[in-house]
Amino acid sequence: MAIQWFPGHMHLTQKAIAERVKDTDVVIELLDARLPASSANPMLSQLTSSRPTLKVLNKQDLADPARTAQWLAHFNAQPATRAIGLDASQSTPAQQLVKACHELAPNRGGLAKPMRVLICGIPNVGKSTLINTLTGSKKAKTGDEAGITKLEQRITLTDDFYLYDTPGMLWPRIIVAKSGYNLAASGAIGRNAFDDEEVALELLAYLKTHYPAAVATRFKLDMTAHDIAAMKDEDLLEAIARKRGAILGKGRVNLQKASEIVMHEFRAGNFGRITLETPEEFAQWLAAGQQLDAERQMKKAARGNKRGGAGGAPEADVPSESS
Repeated sequence: MAIQWFPGHMHLTQKAIAERVKDTDVVIELLDARLPASSANPMLSQLTSSRPTLKVLNKQDLADPARTAQWLAHFNAQPATRAIGLDASQSTPAQQLVKACHELAPNRGGLAKPMRVLICGIPNVGKSTLINTLTGSKKAKTGDEAGITKLEQRITLTDDFYLYDTPGMLWPRIIVAKSGYNLAASGAIGRNAFDDEEVALELLAYLKTHYPAAVATRFKLDMTAHDIAAMKDEDLLEAIARKRGAILGKGRVNLQKASEIVMHEFRAGNFGRITLETPEEFAQWLAAGQQLDAERQMKKAARGNKRGGAGGAPEADVPSESS
């Protein structure tokens, strides 16, 4: 199942960012350190390509430190880009943002040329928490769900440093299937846009391959890491359901409840420090997604040509494939 979620207010956010970036010196894109590329908005890259960018891997305290180092090196190798890791709840590290912005735009500063920074990111990535940390007050609403911030806010950090906060924004078509699952698992996508069990199974498939000991430890499963890695995804979810008491009548397991438990444990960081992708993995996922999308577009174009027919007479209607 392809996961997509693009509420109406995100379209307005897209237009607002396109207008705001004209008067912006630096763009901060807040990423989830547990899924850095999946949480990087390709639409945002297009909208802000003319401005230097600071990529902030937020929630790094929940992410695999070795993989965070890989991602920082990956982003820092890109032109006009800096990347830092951050835990938005920590006040002292948060001040790194101000310093990094001045390094990216050294000619800005002072009352005559105040620094104008646009901060963007997907829903539920921690922007509001970070802003409240930076300002030392609760200027931005926070919550563990997608879509809390709905309007742009201007925040004055110092007399010559203006921060513009925008609502979290995804993109209309997520062509990397794995990204959709990772975003859903992290809480970036509204609950009505995906099937809990399907997302939980995808999450477990990755965890049992890369972090099997963490799964065994968290759910107190009497199995070795090798046993966990060898299990079928469905069997592992059932074992978790029984261990956590997610049982229906006559001993049947409640897979819906078990799926919710698995996602909650990941979002809360209860598995330990986990990262769901590496730069190399994402490059493979992206290439596969782009190829599949190209094939999909070719089929759609072929259908359009066939419907037109000779002399413009359309043939029998054929259901169009989602793109």
